[in-house]
Amino acid sequence: QVQLVESGGGLVQAGGSLRLSCAASGSIFSFKAMNWYRQAPGNQRELVAVITNDGSRIYADSVKGRFTISRDSAKNTVYLQMNSLEPEDTAVYSCTADTSFGDDYWGQGTQVTVSS
Repeated sequence: QVQLVESGGGLVQAGGSLRLSCAASGSIFSFKAMNWYRQAPGNQRELVAVITNDGSRIYADSVKGRFTISRDSAKNTVYLQMNSLEPEDTAVYSCTADTSFGDDYWGQGTQVTVSS
């Protein structure tokens, strides 16, 4: 069973930065892609960033130029560096992993709150 554990959330002022971490229980290269989603109360879940097995990166328009997804294969960890945070970025951020077999795994989520 794959386990994903997020960390790094918290409270930050607008304009500040946070780095989220997602530690996987196995090799991250065993996954087709790893993703960060977010969901704010009353809003639909939004796909924020993706990093594929071959290293390709995809970002939501709302975070392009501000967020960066990266990985450390030695630590089996994926990161989301979030800069120039805005109150609209406030949400629960969840890490997910997609397998080639169509399965996906989710972490428990971490709260990010950006104050104005």
